[in-house]
Amino acid sequence: MVSVQHESSSLSGKGFENTSSWLDALSATFAPAEVDVIRHACELAEPLYAGQTELTGAPLLQHALGAASILVGMNMDFETIAATILHAVPDYLDDWAPALETRFGTNVRVLVEGISRMEQIQQFSEMRTPHKKEKGDNAQQIESLRKMLLAMVEDIRVVLIKLAERTQTLRCLSGAGADQQRLIAQETQSIFAPLANRLGVWQIKWELEDLSVRYLEPELYKKVARLLDERRVDREQYIAEVVSRLKQLLSQAGLQAEVTGRPKHIYSIINKMKRKQVDFGELYDVRAVRILVDDIEGCYTALGLVHNLWQPIAGEFDDYIAHPKSNNYRSLHTAVIGPRELALEVQIRTHEMHQHSELGVAAHWRYKEGKRSDTRFDEKIAWLRQILEWKADLTDRGDMLEQFKNELLHDQVYVLTPQGKVIDLPKGATPVDFAYILHTDLGHRTRGAKIDGSIVPLNYKLQNGQRVEILTTKQGAPSRDWLNPALGYLKSPRARAKVRHWFKNQNFDESVVQGRAQLDRELHRLGITSINQEKIAQRLHFNKLEDFLAAIGRNEITQRRIAVAIQEELPTRVIETAKPIATRPAAERAATADITVGGVNNLMTRLAKCCNPVRGDEIVGYVTRDRGITIHRHNCAFMLRLMESRQDRKLTAQWGE
Repeated sequence: MVSVQHESSSLSGKGFENTSSWLDALSATFAPAEVDVIRHACELAEPLYAGQTELTGAPLLQHALGAASILVGMNMDFETIAATILHAVPDYLDDWAPALETRFGTNVRVLVEGISRMEQIQQFSEMRTPHKKEKGDNAQQIESLRKMLLAMVEDIRVVLIKLAERTQTLRCLSGAGADQQRLIAQETQSIFAPLANRLGVWQIKWELEDLSVRYLEPELYKKVARLLDERRVDREQYIAEVVSRLKQLLSQAGLQAEVTGRPKHIYSIINKMKRKQVDFGELYDVRAVRILVDDIEGCYTALGLVHNLWQPIAGEFDDYIAHPKSNNYRSLHTAVIGPRELALEVQIRTHEMHQHSELGVAAHWRYKEGKRSDTRFDEKIAWLRQILEWKADLTDRGDMLEQFKNELLHDQVYVLTPQGKVIDLPKGATPVDFAYILHTDLGHRTRGAKIDGSIVPLNYKLQNGQRVEILTTKQGAPSRDWLNPALGYLKSPRARAKVRHWFKNQNFDESVVQGRAQLDRELHRLGITSINQEKIAQRLHFNKLEDFLAAIGRNEITQRRIAVAIQEELPTRVIETAKPIATRPAAERAATADITVGGVNNLMTRLAKCCNPVRGDEIVGYVTRDRGITIHRHNCAFMLRLMESRQDRKLTAQWGE
């Protein structure tokens, strides 16, 4: 668990006597050379920030030092602290990037650059340019924006700096206007608090949530604060006493256990009251502790000890070990009348159960947000949280910096429309992919693209955080070049399918005419003058006759399959007089061992029923999951429609002697 330690007053972010005294206080945390780097950052920032204020009206330098102090409390490295102080330099210094690179090195420059990019994304996003939309669409956009903010930074420390900076803003938010207060509080509650929650930065998460609800629902906030009837420091002291008592009790019983606790914060209490539709007096987890033990037997032993120590509250016991939740969350939950006759929640679980609840599919953050599972994204979040927990143990600075690199978030790209809507695409996607994601017709009419206002080629590879504008013509059509993988116009299988579909439909009428002629020739060859052609189409799984005829015209159906369907549709007396269908001898149909696949003989092969290849046809092999290699005609419709992700299962094949 990542938490912010309580800072001394000299590092609180409020009421600095001067920058020098703040720097002197850092000597207990950082080496002299590291303090010098932070000092140089202050020396560069101070004249640039002079007379400048933050959104809240607070002096900009004081705001920067306050955010840096929060990160000092999180035991972040000196480069993170320096970058936090310098976060606003791009707004006040020309050619700032080479200047920072020269004075502070690449790492600090990259961090400041990342902070600047995140701020630009916020300004362009729909959170800052709201318009009427469905609730579900808005929630999806906010979720996409969170993912983009995580994905677009090269170093996850950028996100931590932004979280600290936002926390400092909220601490001084009373100095902003009412509209600004609500906008910042809403943005915090929708984007930044959930990010802190997912990364396990609990203290920042709690403070962001409490301070945002203070401005969004001031009356309810004040009501709950009065009902708590005690200062947070008193609640924390109460929890500390409970934790100490439980540790002593469990130790005396010979039980190896880890005990932690936290007083529930105001935002969480308000949420639970709304979710459960209960009054404050019906909540029993305003104060809570968690006990972690080695095995399940220890869980029930600890439960018995707790119930012997304090009186259980009737109806407030849940055994999620015997009866796990649907996401496989397991734990024992009970509520008791603790010291001073105050209600206390106790959760008991094994270390393995706790790991699963925090990082696995039962992840607490996803449960709290009520989100559907996104396996790949959940794995990335779990990795990032693990890194943040490990950072205290990474004594080698190079290892730490390497671990913080955000490579796992780079398999998707997140870009913006000119209106600020977030669009996610596979890595390597182009403006053409982007256009087809927005609308099929827009994709067809695409003729050019602008990235952040500059013209780029249509096969340009999009990068995280870019604003994409599509240039179109009134009447247009896709280019066949877009389907050429070597030219790199399309990455998305969805966009590629839309282009193929367009070309397929353009020649539809011509294909129908050709198909009708081929079908008539086949009927004439068989000596059949009258038959229900729609029934033949249905036998081959076509709902419409025109689609069936077009498929014949495109050579997607073999002559033999047509002949078989015709004969199956004929009455028995007609079959007897019809010309027989040319078929292969049984021995030839069964003998596929003489087919060479990838230059190898005697493989387990079978002939595909969809195209029924015969000796002399050009053929290709396809590796199936459990039936060996299936042999198709090279122009079989199935093989032509084969997804890009399955192309590696195709093999060269040819008939033997």
